[in-house]
Amino acid sequence: MKRLLIVAYYFPPSGGPGVQRVLKYTKYLPEFGWEPVVLTVENGTFPAIDYSLMNEIPNDAKVFRTKIFEPYDLYRIFTGKPKGVAIDVNVIKKEGQKVSFKERIAEFIRATFFIPDARVGWLLTAKKKAIEICKKHKVDAIYSSSPPYTCSLIARYVKRKMNIPWIAGFRDPWTGFISTPKRWFLPNAIDKHLEHSVFSEANIVEVAWEGIQKDAQSKYYDLPSEKFIHIPNGFDPEDYPNIKYSPNDVFTLTYTGSMYGRRNPESLFKALEKLIIEHKLNLEEFKIKLIGRFGAEVHQMIENTSIKQRIEVVSYLPHQQSLENLMQSDALLLIVDESKESKEIVPGKVYEYLGTGRPILAIAPTDGAIAKLIEQTKSGFVAHQTEIDKIGNNFLTLFQVWKNNEKFTPDFDEISKYSRKEHTKKLAEILNYLSS
Repeated sequence: MKRLLIVAYYFPPSGGPGVQRVLKYTKYLPEFGWEPVVLTVENGTFPAIDYSLMNEIPNDAKVFRTKIFEPYDLYRIFTGKPKGVAIDVNVIKKEGQKVSFKERIAEFIRATFFIPDARVGWLLTAKKKAIEICKKHKVDAIYSSSPPYTCSLIARYVKRKMNIPWIAGFRDPWTGFISTPKRWFLPNAIDKHLEHSVFSEANIVEVAWEGIQKDAQSKYYDLPSEKFIHIPNGFDPEDYPNIKYSPNDVFTLTYTGSMYGRRNPESLFKALEKLIIEHKLNLEEFKIKLIGRFGAEVHQMIENTSIKQRIEVVSYLPHQQSLENLMQSDALLLIVDESKESKEIVPGKVYEYLGTGRPILAIAPTDGAIAKLIEQTKSGFVAHQTEIDKIGNNFLTLFQVWKNNEKFTPDFDEISKYSRKEHTKKLAEILNYLSS
């Protein structure tokens, strides 16, 4: 069996959607002739902790962890945020959203010195350990999972030292993306140099959604299309509990994940308020269940809406419990960030939504990748953030399905194409080609 070094910051006990891609590769690669050897962090500052995911790591998998210097505790002290406050969902703001002076200073420091990202301190321990692993375990290839983009730099170092094939995996674009800081010209030039070197030196760049490839090739015209391979996110049928759906007493629309400045429920709230004013919907007939991690401005939106009493906010749940809530819901809420990349963004959670078979109410571009996927799988309805009436009409359509006790049936044949196991098989085929 050949061996693959996987370099990933997000790995159990880290929770959240970012960990699922690498975790499922680790789970299924041995079935296709590859033994994963994982290099991750010992003391990461994760947005969520989910110890239940530790049970999914194969018993014979080799997992190595090294220490990392994390600057976010210093950020909290500087900005006066309590230790328990999540940083990621509170630094991505809407256009024009008020930012404090201390936050501006902290963002300047982040943009100037943390290149390519705040995890750059991991290079101090990870590079040496990665070479040690490759030599001791006779590694045949490398796979890096970004963001954080520091993982790509670790893998690039190994590729240069060991001259073994490297697949650079990306779940999001690099420079200029909504989650990356706005850098001034010098750090921006350094960051773009690192980005280009990774794309150039990797044997294959694996992207979770096609917009990542489009973004890279729009910046660097020397990158050939054959360097890129699209392996979408997916779902693992083995994750889902054996629960049979039955309609709730009130129509329950559930969201799982995180929400912050540019990904927020404001359009939904406006649509529901309008339906109530127009007497098309009764306040007592529905419930909005928001499960996950939410920025301060989202909590403020909830406080300010007139439907506040119909909103239930639940903090992050372990993966299994999150899926149980989805399967027991009457419909699922999907919200895509309001940004220039919106048409291309395909959040990982949409595939787990698909796996439940429950209908999806999506707030996203109607001519984008999400709309195409939902149409292909016949799994729900899409309206843009600005289309308040259409959001309301889509809500009413799903509400009537629930009220009339009708059966909603998506195209399960299309949905089955997004199995994590099938995607792992595709990765293994690429690895076989590169290492032959």
